[in-house]
Amino acid sequence: MASIRKRGERWQARITRKGFPPEVKSFGTRAGAEQWARSIESEMDRGIYVSRSPAEQVTFSEILDLYMKEVSPNHKGYLAEIAKLKAVQRLRMGQMMLANVTPKVMAEYRDERLKTCRPNTVIRDLAALSSVFNYCIKEWRYAIINPVAAIRKPSMPPGRNRVLDAAEEKRLLEALRPIKNRNIYMRPLVIVALETAMRRGELLGLEWRYVDLIKRTAFLPDTKNGTSRTVPLSERAISELTTLPRSIGGLVFPIKWSAMEYCFQRGVKRAELVNVRFHDLRHTATTRLSEKLPNLIELAAVTGHKNVQMLARYYHPKAEDLAQKIG
Repeated sequence: MASIRKRGERWQARITRKGFPPEVKSFGTRAGAEQWARSIESEMDRGIYVSRSPAEQVTFSEILDLYMKEVSPNHKGYLAEIAKLKAVQRLRMGQMMLANVTPKVMAEYRDERLKTCRPNTVIRDLAALSSVFNYCIKEWRYAIINPVAAIRKPSMPPGRNRVLDAAEEKRLLEALRPIKNRNIYMRPLVIVALETAMRRGELLGLEWRYVDLIKRTAFLPDTKNGTSRTVPLSERAISELTTLPRSIGGLVFPIKWSAMEYCFQRGVKRAELVNVRFHDLRHTATTRLSEKLPNLIELAAVTGHKNVQMLARYYHPKAEDLAQKIG
């Protein structure tokens, strides 16, 4: 039987039962203390009791520190993940006890993020936090629920379907010609992207030791999907690669991500193109490759997509072209 006593302005409930650790918690009312005690004793009777005390004695920020130290380094893109989690630590939620990070708190976090971020960004942020809570539950054995799983996720916006036509490509490549202070690697980078459908990170991480100009292949040892793949290179891609100067570091395109994005957007502006991002080159390349590789398995082997559903997001045929095919 739990003991209930008043201490100052609050009511303290204490449960002491053989075979279980002592449980103590304070409430603003006697009714609240009695209700909590009944629920804990009921769980003990049914054999489903797990102590909540550890989750009530550690802050969410402390949990994030431990997660970033022990778990994040094993993830791809862990630096970006750590940046997300450090941002959460600075919020009011970060200073709460782990047990107090409820679905209501998480819903408030979601709504605040949606005021300044796109839905897909918020979805990724929630996914990162969900991984933290799941790890707490499964590996560290905290008696909590995953509050992310209990809230509504933002609706995903329609996927982009921006594909450059031949005239737009010509204007973009002309705008990226290496004159004056323009980066000499940008134009070849865009051409290889259009010829191979490689991701931005795959291109910027590509090393000469993995490029075989004779066999016309580029080996990617570490991709977004966690698997390696070998990408075939067209004659046009080979032509561009053979003219490139070799960097001391061994990278085919020795450009930092931020510098590449800046140069690309300047080129888009000079070419007077509308609503074009670097990732749209992958959409464009996949759509073009689908005409040369109608076999979906072969096409996915080149682009690196693991299933047809994901591949379909990057394939954007024109209705008039399909009309020509069906006769």
